[in-house]
Amino acid sequence: CVCGASELVVKESKNFFRIGDTTFRVGDMITIDGTTGNVFAGAIGMVQPKLTKAFEKYLNWADQLSTLVVRANADTPEDCKTALKFKAKGIGLCRTEHMFFAPERLSLMRQMILAETATERLEAIKKIQPIQHQDFKEIFEIMAGHPITIRLLDPPLHEFLPRNKQEIEKVSKESGLSVAVIKHRIAQLHEENPMLGHRGCRLGISYPEIYEMQVRAMLEAALEVAAKKASAPMLEIMVPFVANVSEIAFWRERIEAVAKETLKGKAKINYQIGTMIELPRACITAYEIAPEVDFFSFGTNDLTQTTIGLSRDDTSEMLSDYLTSGLISKDPFRSIDQRGVGALVNMAVELGREVVPDLKCGVCGEHGGDPDSIDFFHRAGLNYISCSPYRIPVARLAAAQAAIRNRNL
Repeated sequence: CVCGASELVVKESKNFFRIGDTTFRVGDMITIDGTTGNVFAGAIGMVQPKLTKAFEKYLNWADQLSTLVVRANADTPEDCKTALKFKAKGIGLCRTEHMFFAPERLSLMRQMILAETATERLEAIKKIQPIQHQDFKEIFEIMAGHPITIRLLDPPLHEFLPRNKQEIEKVSKESGLSVAVIKHRIAQLHEENPMLGHRGCRLGISYPEIYEMQVRAMLEAALEVAAKKASAPMLEIMVPFVANVSEIAFWRERIEAVAKETLKGKAKINYQIGTMIELPRACITAYEIAPEVDFFSFGTNDLTQTTIGLSRDDTSEMLSDYLTSGLISKDPFRSIDQRGVGALVNMAVELGREVVPDLKCGVCGEHGGDPDSIDFFHRAGLNYISCSPYRIPVARLAAAQAAIRNRNL
């Protein structure tokens, strides 16, 4: 909402606005100063904000009071450097799928998905593994001595396939496959509701060679970094979208087998195996899942979707109506629904720790950077929160405030 701009003339039907003698049309670049409200024509050069020494000292005091450790969600070396700049104590979520969307990598990923035989698929995977190895190596070098939680591939495979005629034709030329074959494969992988479909550990169970390749790449990268660095990577391997204890048991056995083979006769690499708790059934049966893992990481984005029955991507207008009408007080995707989703988090923590008292529990959804949610996570007894790098200062302060606010409970 813009107020007090009396000289601004907006012609919405003709896609332009005018200030004095200057006209701006759709596609023109402008720069907005979010602090002062000033608007400048064109793209103004920008610099990253820097924390003052006084503010850093203030946050260091906050850290002394906090019981919640603050980690970062980081998918790239640049993200990791930013996280360390803001004094994150590790990486709470590294999403491996984001590593595959660069053009040359996407081409290899598509080769694997479009492979017609297991042999062809393994050949494509062999080409992908060195790329994953290098990605992990760079992250481990930056984060040496800190815990790093790496989530195995989560999204359904169709997200990596071409979506329009031009892309399909391009992939056909690159792969040597006919347009008809590619369209048939796209149709095979199509799902009406992919968020609840063939993704996460389900995908890994159908195509175990994908997860095995990722684990091998992690461990080999960890070995390489450990040989050079004084502090070896503190690797945490996370299996996503687990609903049933049999799924995590399946993957714990597979991961340990790959680790035994990869590390045979080499240096010891300490690693942990955990799961994302992002489905109501996982919360309800946490007492079964806990003995199979070293940690729980609550994926509160999907846990909110699957508990409330709302799509985060499709319901912004509806939620706006609910907020305006007073039916809800907060957007549940921004601040955790404590009575619903929060009750499941509490249940999972309690049930898990009944059978594994020292079970490590954290959260890696968007709620990890929201002060009200952080207060809830403190009361729920979580060990850490993880948020985007630029939300770390706020999270550190909120974690201290939560500790102070609840110290007599």
